[in-house]
Amino acid sequence: MGRIILIGATKGGVGKTVSTYNLAYSLANLGKKVLAVDFDSQANLTTCFGVEDTAALSTTIGHLMMLQLDDGELPDMNEYIMSRNGVDFISSSMVLSAVDAKLRMEMGAERMLANILEPLRDRYDYLIVDTCPALGALTNNALTAADGVVITVNPQLLAMKGLQDFLKTIKKIKKRINPKLEVVGILLTMCDKRTNLCKVISEQMAEAFEGRIRIFESRIPSTVKVGESIYYCEPLLEYAPQTKVSRAYLDFGKELMGYEG
Repeated sequence: MGRIILIGATKGGVGKTVSTYNLAYSLANLGKKVLAVDFDSQANLTTCFGVEDTAALSTTIGHLMMLQLDDGELPDMNEYIMSRNGVDFISSSMVLSAVDAKLRMEMGAERMLANILEPLRDRYDYLIVDTCPALGALTNNALTAADGVVITVNPQLLAMKGLQDFLKTIKKIKKRINPKLEVVGILLTMCDKRTNLCKVISEQMAEAFEGRIRIFESRIPSTVKVGESIYYCEPLLEYAPQTKVSRAYLDFGKELMGYEG
């Protein structure tokens, strides 16, 4: 049965979506069947997969959530699961923004995403969910559906703010709704090892969470190759397979598999 892994962050611009995208391809490269789920109304992950006009999509995760909220029947999965270069994905669009507003007015709506993803577990080894960088109804839905959470953090001071709030939210969801939920670990992204700040904050995180939360050994370096690969809608394993950043994401996939295994 497939594992649902949420990729979360407490602020934007820390490589969350890029990490979701490249993790999906790393796991596929390691022989796993992967479904990536874009659960952010900005639809950046969908764009990474080469979809230019997300507004033209007729069945996205937002549409599926609306059907769930209205007690409607979900369409055949072939209508909403797309595929690119060996990785399946469920797209997103601005429709998800309307879902976010509607969820806040619904009682007991935390399991809407879980209801969509649970029937897909048997088809995949990993279901990787990209979430919006904010705490709210959508993130709570994703946490309720997930087995584990990977938190992406850019080793900059501002990126550290809000991390404790995110961890508190995870703890509440685990206690009240989803007892199987665990923090898989923290992934440091956009690391420039030449800077003292990166070194200092990395050491502070390791000290603060030692024995409680895993800090992945794989550190994602800062490089222009990431932006270039996204521009050409290609994962790093295809666009720049020999680079340090590509190897870092592959190593991260191996670490994740080792943890889950």
